[in-house]
Amino acid sequence: MSQKRTTPLESPSIKKHHCTVDVRMEKLGMIPFFQSLDREALQQVNEKFSASHFSAGHSIYEEGDIATLLRVVVYGAVKLSRFTKDGKEILVDMLKPGEYFGSLNELGEDRYSETATAQSDVCILSIGNREFRSVLNTNSSIAVSILDITTKKLTSAREQIHHLTTLSVEKRIAHILLKLCEKFGEKKTVGILLQLPLSRKDLADMTGTSTETASRIMSRFQQEEMITSGRLWVAINDKDALSAVISGT
Repeated sequence: MSQKRTTPLESPSIKKHHCTVDVRMEKLGMIPFFQSLDREALQQVNEKFSASHFSAGHSIYEEGDIATLLRVVVYGAVKLSRFTKDGKEILVDMLKPGEYFGSLNELGEDRYSETATAQSDVCILSIGNREFRSVLNTNSSIAVSILDITTKKLTSAREQIHHLTTLSVEKRIAHILLKLCEKFGEKKTVGILLQLPLSRKDLADMTGTSTETASRIMSRFQQEEMITSGRLWVAINDKDALSAVISGT
């Protein structure tokens, strides 16, 4: 009889997670353009945001949709991706709690420049144009900061797309694993565990390749002891070796 598959991933239920005032304040305070606000001002900002939940795999918005909301991750992970001219999906970023995404007309973007998908069950705070304008009117000091930060973030995303589309599939996968390790890596007995569900198809979609190719490369990485993996989880064993894959010819 086969043994039941287990996973080292933590699996807290989003049903048990509530966007309490303290949690909301903590995550909003991590946003770069809100970091200078005192608690009273941050409380006023918090009141302008509304909370919503999405299940893993659910589309939050699509690239090209009209930009109506700026969002902040409170719980879980959100995948941002774009599509190449030939229809392949490329990962732009994977967001953890305390990071923002989306856009507004107030920020100079009429449409979303990427697709956002819930990588796990997520809780998200959202704010619309009218409420955001109210925040700017009350806290004018953040206006220049938010525009500067948003512009840099957009430029970085474009550079990321160009970088990934010029790399081989093997290098793209190594790059994505290291990028995820920086954000979601936690030291465990199995290695540096990426604390989010990650299938071979996820990796294939993130790097614009087939599931079969992603599986073959991941199997080789595991054979060479760069990683340890199982069903929906990956742990990094040798970051230097992955970096060498990227820099190699």
